[in-house]
Amino acid sequence: MNNRTVISFDFGKKNIGAAIGQELIRIPRALTAFKSQSGSPNWQDIAKLLQEWKPNILIVGLPLNMDGSEQPVTKQARKFAKHLYARFGIQTVLHDERLSTVEARAYLFNRGGYRALDKSSIDATSAAVILESWFQYHQS
Repeated sequence: MNNRTVISFDFGKKNIGAAIGQELIRIPRALTAFKSQSGSPNWQDIAKLLQEWKPNILIVGLPLNMDGSEQPVTKQARKFAKHLYARFGIQTVLHDERLSTVEARAYLFNRGGYRALDKSSIDATSAAVILESWFQYHQS
């Protein structure tokens, strides 16, 4: 089994959540959320995160409708993933993220009520949900 370090991103036009995990233990941890403008983050902030954690693979949540069809933000998430790979040369994979935000909100609410539902925590926790799903999908 691999022990690659994996960073996942929950892409959004205003915020991009990030989480980290390792394939061997398969426990994601929410890290942070980056502000973005129309889906474009401060790339220096992303570079800093990647330099600190030195991931082997990046996962970007792919926002799809419940029926699997694409929505307007799907194209932007694909573009973000392509930019990650082009800028940093780290393998970047898209992963279905349906319901990740709903799961993140429920998890945070159960842990701390409404006060735990700040946007940054939701985005970072959504990234952790995406990573957990990716780990489950890629069990070997």
